[in-house]
Amino acid sequence: MPSLQRPTLGEITSRPSRFLIAPVMAAIFAMGHAHAADTLDTACKTTAECQAQVAKIQGVVKGDATSALSKSQDTFYWFGRINMASTVVNAEQGIIPKAQAGRIARGVEHSITQATTPGGKRPTDVLQVEKIITDAVGPEATLIHTGRSRQDIHSTLNAAQLRLEMLDFADALDQVRARLITTAQAHTATYVPAYTNGVQAMPISYGHYLMAWADSFARDSVRIREAYARINLSPMGTAVLSNSSWGINRERLAQLLGFDGLIVNSLDAGQISTYDIPIEATSIASSTAIRVGAFMQDVHTQYHQTRPWLLLASGKTYTSSAMPQKANPGIIQNTRAKASDVVASAQASLWRAHNATPGMIDYKNTWSPASAKTFVQGVEMLQQFADVLDSLRIDPARALDELESEWTTSMELAEALQRSHGVPFRVGHHFASDVVLFAKERNLRPKDFPYAEAVRIYREAGKKYDLKDQRLPLGEAAFRRALSPADMVTTRTGTGGPQPQEVTRMATVAKDTLAKDRVWSGEARQRLLAAEAALNAAFEGVKSLP
Repeated sequence: MPSLQRPTLGEITSRPSRFLIAPVMAAIFAMGHAHAADTLDTACKTTAECQAQVAKIQGVVKGDATSALSKSQDTFYWFGRINMASTVVNAEQGIIPKAQAGRIARGVEHSITQATTPGGKRPTDVLQVEKIITDAVGPEATLIHTGRSRQDIHSTLNAAQLRLEMLDFADALDQVRARLITTAQAHTATYVPAYTNGVQAMPISYGHYLMAWADSFARDSVRIREAYARINLSPMGTAVLSNSSWGINRERLAQLLGFDGLIVNSLDAGQISTYDIPIEATSIASSTAIRVGAFMQDVHTQYHQTRPWLLLASGKTYTSSAMPQKANPGIIQNTRAKASDVVASAQASLWRAHNATPGMIDYKNTWSPASAKTFVQGVEMLQQFADVLDSLRIDPARALDELESEWTTSMELAEALQRSHGVPFRVGHHFASDVVLFAKERNLRPKDFPYAEAVRIYREAGKKYDLKDQRLPLGEAAFRRALSPADMVTTRTGTGGPQPQEVTRMATVAKDTLAKDRVWSGEARQRLLAAEAALNAAFEGVKSLP
């Protein structure tokens, strides 16, 4: 791992018995950690440069889309694609006479290309787009609107935008999973405390810890795939809510617009599915965000200590403008804040749908960049999370010292007695509890515990439980091993444990799963590109008609 952030002055002064001031001060300057805030260090020539400085140390990311592609595929873009698809299908079905089809197609093309010229327009009302077309080629162009409505048009473009934002979210999540797995593989033998009820409970490896999160986010990837299958179904061709008197080829429309199938029931397509499908999607982002926030909180807790074992890389913290000793973890704080924003935006989708009569506009695209920005913020959150993971610096020696300062291995003491010598667990548990009580009353660490006292305490426990042999069956070396955090981790057995070989196995499986998830995402994007090409080709065929 790269070098650790240097200890603060507070850490140094809190450990006089362990540090020589001169060598430590020399190490501080050698490691090049940021010193107290100084205007000379923050000089910037432009607004963008100033903002970039802040973003680097605070992890702030602000945008208006999940990706450049998503930003380009706005409402106007989808009006154009849907008009192209309607032109093709209506021409194929004879709704648009062959003699008019080429001219109408050229009018549709004009409505799209005029937006790229100086003074061009990108309307957000389909009737305004229609006016651009009819002004160019005449009222016959309204034949493309046969059997459709704003209702199915907007339901379709909302689904198309949501599917792309979900793919962008999935890819950002995969980046986080990759970093978790890679870091876990590097720390199968780095022993750290694990906590229950907010109290140090037992030792595990940091790799084991990170793989727990990686596996959790892998479940989100499964949820995304399952949700995508429901998102990527077409409402197009259902008109307002009950189809029309025209036998519109919905299947062909779906194919040309990149959908994998139909939402069959026409009322469901435009009015009911627009409740549950976006809510399902945003709930995935919200669930991810809750766990991202929990991870950040876990890391942030280390900053309450004077001697953290988990730090951020030099240059990823910022100093106080008044207190020279501080190294504020801005990227952690801002990632937590962004996670809260994602949860809040998902709740907005729920509340906007709550008690809204079917057919109302209230709930239909609450998640979008124009409203709550659920996935825009979700992707930003995951990008910031990845930045935190890249910036983490673990001090294995300090983590081990933390473990050896607490009695987290006392359970292993009881288990060793049962496993190796057949001592009933409750007897061993009572013995270990009395050892811990004796030690804490005298401020003794496990490695400093007098073996003679352990012999005495075991004898007393044996008397209480009427054991025939009241001699401690563990020799001093075995007693010390039972209290070793490293030994406790490496002696674990069973699937999913923290032992290094098992963490390595889990990481290997997780990498294979991640690779398959990335293949799925790539294939989904390829299908969209193939549909785009197919629509372009079909439209060119119609446009070439006289």
